[in-house]
Amino acid sequence: MTAELWSYAEIARHINVQPETVRSYRRHGLLPDPDVIDANGHPRWYPDTVRAWARNRPRHR
Repeated sequence: MTAELWSYAEIARHINVQPETVRSYRRHGLLPDPDVIDANGHPRWYPDTVRAWARNRPRHR
């Protein structure tokens, strides 16, 4: 069984932003390092990694 991995799109849906916003977070070091880089070179995260990060990330004011 393969564990579920999230792309920028799934992360964006989870935190209610656009995928490009998530890409920007990664460029600026605001997103955790990917758990996996897939065979095509795309970063992927485990849902629990994203959920923990999302709970602790600063909120917009």
